[in-house]
Amino acid sequence: MNNIGIIRRLVEQALYLKQLTPMIEDAINSELTRLGHISSVDYEALELLMEEMDAGRVALVPSC
Repeated sequence: MNNIGIIRRLVEQALYLKQLTPMIEDAINSELTRLGHISSVDYEALELLMEEMDAGRVALVPSC
């Protein structure tokens, strides 16, 4: 699986659940740190996630 697929799948999971869980957020951050850069495709996926959060359609789940 390519790296772009990992971030996009994580974003898709958050959109499907309508929640950005700490586990998803940590996985996205870890992958971005590992890559050391962000591709335009990853940026667009993350931008969509942020737009959905700003619109209230995806909730940020606090860590326990």
